[in-house]
Amino acid sequence: MTPSARLQAAIELLDEIIVAARDNGASADNIAKKFFKARRYAGSKDRRAVREHVYTAIRRFGDRPEHGRAAMVGLADEQPELQALFDGSTYGPVSLNENEQLTSGEQIPGWLLDRFAGPVDDDEQVALFDRAPLDIRFNPKKVDADAITMAWPEIEALQLRHAYRLPTGTSVENTEAYNSGQIEIQDMGSQAIIAACLPNAPKLVLDMCAGAGGKTLGLAAQLADDTRIIAADTDRGRLSRIEPRLRRSSTHNVEAVLLSPNKEEEALSPFKGKCDLVLVDAPCTGTGTWRRNPELRWRMTPKRLDQTVHLQARLLELASTMVAPGGRLVYAVCSLLTQRVVIRQMFS
Repeated sequence: MTPSARLQAAIELLDEIIVAARDNGASADNIAKKFFKARRYAGSKDRRAVREHVYTAIRRFGDRPEHGRAAMVGLADEQPELQALFDGSTYGPVSLNENEQLTSGEQIPGWLLDRFAGPVDDDEQVALFDRAPLDIRFNPKKVDADAITMAWPEIEALQLRHAYRLPTGTSVENTEAYNSGQIEIQDMGSQAIIAACLPNAPKLVLDMCAGAGGKTLGLAAQLADDTRIIAADTDRGRLSRIEPRLRRSSTHNVEAVLLSPNKEEEALSPFKGKCDLVLVDAPCTGTGTWRRNPELRWRMTPKRLDQTVHLQARLLELASTMVAPGGRLVYAVCSLLTQRVVIRQMFS
């Protein structure tokens, strides 16, 4: 692909991502995977260049662009070297004109910035949009720390047990350690949530918003094998991804339970008042995960934010009914907004 063709491909991929963000569709990463799968002719350098254009645009603009071309024209306005790629060549983008619509603005939408729990300074804003680090968690039931450090001499130990950081770009998913379930890719923030669940030795655990089961697996790796762990979620697609992960890690004490939206209580009724530990990693704005999922800014609107807060309140109230006397309820969100305070006040 020529440089111009790569830019046009980025525009087309951005078009799909923008529509998905507007309509609450698939994530940018999943859209990109499907996009390149349909374009086998794109080599690794082509895919890398297209992704770079796309994610530069996503990280740069806080407000959702009207379309992919407006986003790339906005970048070209700030990066003059891109302007030459709008050359009207075969497979390249149409030449620029005087009346081009372009995207502009700040990295954080103004309406959302006003709702942060505190001012966001320049260093914090850089941290919000830097490329995410590569953190892993090792399974102490399958491997020890010495083996991990021998496998990757460049690895960095983090403050949490079993948590390490590898250089960005390290190939992990093709390693024997990953394929045999010795390690999992998991951000330190998620591992901190697991650590908050572990002071006690629960016999029945409910992970009520389990998703693809990252924290479920983390709990299973550090709790006794006879602990019964329920991984529940309303998203069939995400929940289905837990099964191969359980097989890879040789975990046999986890049960997946698919919930129906707004009817969660019915499916969870067998566990009411019986759980020694209930984890609620609630759906939220994801403001704390922008460096990994920057397109989340394009999905959030004031209406969706209000809906999210009400959903969190409902889930937290339901979760509280699942806890056994003397049990533990751990509630977590990756949101930096003041709206989460409303949830905390429910139990004040």
